[in-house]
Amino acid sequence: MRQFNREFFRDLWQISKPYWLHSEDRWLARGVFALVIGLNLFMVFLSYRITQWYAVFWNAVQHYQASAAWQQILVFCGLATAYIIAAVSQSFFTEMLVIRWRRWLTHSYLDAWLARRTFYHMQVLGDGTDNPDQRISEDLASFTSQTLNIVIGLFSSVVTLATFIFMLWELSAMIWIPLHGQTISIPGYLVWAALIYSVFGTVVTALIGRPLIRLNFNQERYQADFRFSMMRLRENSESVALYGGEAREAQHFRARFAEVYANFWRIIWRSMRLNWWTSAYGQIAIIFPLIVCLPAYFVNKDIGVGGLQQIMSAFAQVQGALSFIVSSYTTLANWHAVVDRLRFFRQSMQEVHEIQEHHYHIERVEAAQLEVSALNVRLPDGRELVHDLNLRVAAGEHLLIMGASGSGKSTLIRALAGIWPYGDGKVGLPAADRPLFLPQRPYLPMGSLRETLVYPFGLKDDSDTLLQVALRSVGLPQLVDQLNETKLWSHTLSLGEQQRLAFARILLQKPRWIFLDEASSALDERAEGELYRLLAETLPGSAIISVGHRSSLWRYHDRCLRLLGRGAWRLETQAEGEEAQLAFGYSVPTVP
Repeated sequence: MRQFNREFFRDLWQISKPYWLHSEDRWLARGVFALVIGLNLFMVFLSYRITQWYAVFWNAVQHYQASAAWQQILVFCGLATAYIIAAVSQSFFTEMLVIRWRRWLTHSYLDAWLARRTFYHMQVLGDGTDNPDQRISEDLASFTSQTLNIVIGLFSSVVTLATFIFMLWELSAMIWIPLHGQTISIPGYLVWAALIYSVFGTVVTALIGRPLIRLNFNQERYQADFRFSMMRLRENSESVALYGGEAREAQHFRARFAEVYANFWRIIWRSMRLNWWTSAYGQIAIIFPLIVCLPAYFVNKDIGVGGLQQIMSAFAQVQGALSFIVSSYTTLANWHAVVDRLRFFRQSMQEVHEIQEHHYHIERVEAAQLEVSALNVRLPDGRELVHDLNLRVAAGEHLLIMGASGSGKSTLIRALAGIWPYGDGKVGLPAADRPLFLPQRPYLPMGSLRETLVYPFGLKDDSDTLLQVALRSVGLPQLVDQLNETKLWSHTLSLGEQQRLAFARILLQKPRWIFLDEASSALDERAEGELYRLLAETLPGSAIISVGHRSSLWRYHDRCLRLLGRGAWRLETQAEGEEAQLAFGYSVPTVP
């Protein structure tokens, strides 16, 4: 795990600069940030005035000047009121900037994650990026908040140091140190004392707290993995229940949580050591200026109580500014881990984009029909699934794709859909026609049944009557009264019902090019036949390209593309398909 080196700050700038330099929000963001900086400068000025106030007030108290003391209390009330207003305003505008920056970053990362099916390729290519959902939903929130607070805190520390170091240098001239019966004056004595104390504290803090960066990074990953494993159970609850896999899932959850638990204890022990040191450092810092000033106070009686209070206040400001890393190390460690997680996420998306550019050479062109020319489809390891495929499918034609398991049927469909990066050749489709691809397990988004039915393209007319007719046509009459109900439909409906619902989507959206990847595998042959006949009757001008294993599917298609393995393929007419299947000892049922 890297520390705060050049590469870290380079990546930090790469994450930050698009919003501040190129976003449509940049001018407002810069203006609000300038306002926050201005308020911060005003607060430092008020702190400087309050430090001067200490000397005047306590000297008045020491000399029993009651009217002057009361007058200074009124001055303090004015300074304190102005400070409170500035502090509250700074907090408000900082949070305003945080949420606007987070909104822009969230939209930007979502766009990059969804663009060119990057979300899919990151899973298929197995790049090792864990829980991208958490990086977008949580890490971006932490990044914006922590970055702004750290930058503003660092700026405040620098300005405070620059402001008070001159005051402390001048006050050092009042300090005469008794030594062997004589008194000596060291230029900038108090400044050097604050610097030595702060540097020593920073070095020790860095040595003790350095492992927290790695531990916090791991903790975020372990917690995300634990949460994701429970999400997987929720998504696959029926399968787990049928398997009776509760005990194995519980064992898996406990193993995931054991990583969270063990790493958290490591964080606790390391944080305890750090807290021991920072707490001792903070408490000693209260009395440290007294230790360096009291000998001179007793020798040089011209300092006075007011001067002593001013020295202590100025010393505390300088020492606090120099000790920014000590006081913020836990936050800095968390921030480092968040930046690393976002950096890895960005790099993973960039690697996917590079793979898309260098490996995806399947050209998509405008054509009057589905035209596949010299298409090669490969696996990531270079093994060829389909070699030099040339194919034409006219509107209204039905093509069946068959082959042994692992021969590349579903991968070919992915290549035709434009989501498989490994291959080359040409795929032509009419640009005005939007094809519809149906996988074996349909995706049912969270929402009402109406929203599920019109997914993904939506409908201009989504009247109840139209949707109810579609549901009845595909054999789901029991759902016609539930259009506006919101349920987890992927759990409420069986896989067969989900596939029927997907066919209802076809009837509603009327695509001219329909790709079915074993989209009826959960239905019996009779129900499957009814749905295929329904498509043929309702959408006679639509082409259907199906992937399937059942020989019964032959009757609903005109030709068959048979994948033979190792890139080989063969196009068969229905008569040729019957001969091939009879040779294996089974027949193709005839159309009733």
